[in-house]
Amino acid sequence: MALLHSFESSGNFLFRNRGHIPVLLFLLAVPIIYITNVSYLTPTWELIIQLVAVLVSFAGFFFRALTIGTTPAGTSGRNTREGQVAEELNTTGIYSVIRHPLYLGNYLMWIGIVLFTYNLYFVIIISLGYWLYYERIMFAEERFLEKKFGSSYLDWSLLAPAFIPSFGNYKKSNIPFSLKSVLRREYSGVLATVFGFAFIDNLRHFFANNTFEISRPSNIVLLITVVIVLVLRTLKHHTSLLNESGRS
Repeated sequence: MALLHSFESSGNFLFRNRGHIPVLLFLLAVPIIYITNVSYLTPTWELIIQLVAVLVSFAGFFFRALTIGTTPAGTSGRNTREGQVAEELNTTGIYSVIRHPLYLGNYLMWIGIVLFTYNLYFVIIISLGYWLYYERIMFAEERFLEKKFGSSYLDWSLLAPAFIPSFGNYKKSNIPFSLKSVLRREYSGVLATVFGFAFIDNLRHFFANNTFEISRPSNIVLLITVVIVLVLRTLKHHTSLLNESGRS
């Protein structure tokens, strides 16, 4: 098999199995938190790291929300586990400044959780691993788009960077932002992110004190998030309140 086809095939395989990444992160976090020395951190520095970690994850959610909220049905922003989906090419809005905004959003959301472990080496390792993993996925997606849209895709790819946004290229989106689309499609990702922070917070507290404290702020935030997610999930599957014509 030619290297080009090998990259494309492995990218499609990794795309279909990308849901296993959060599980791997949680498993790796256990020994990392156990061996990480936090005694040198003052309360002030600990608070700063926590705020930075949350803000980084929020930035990731912002990129995802902006992408989802301005993505019409049948476009390259709505790929599924089964494969690539695109009836038209997104080249405006967030897609005018970056070709893979959802993957940038994913990275920021998860690296914020990794930062919360207070372990710089873990941040570097996960960042390198994420790049190696998603580079193949992005390659496979771009091969699909190139085959389907030809010169239109190539012209766009010359202007929009793959992963680092170039805001100077911004072009206003062809469709308005839809909060309904975000509420309908992003609640599971938000829940996973909040769970990640609560998981690390509880694990660190357990290793330090050998006790589990259910009333910790992270658990309260997680409980509130679970309630909101259950409401949104009910609205999505049992009502038409979050439905919108022309949206995925």
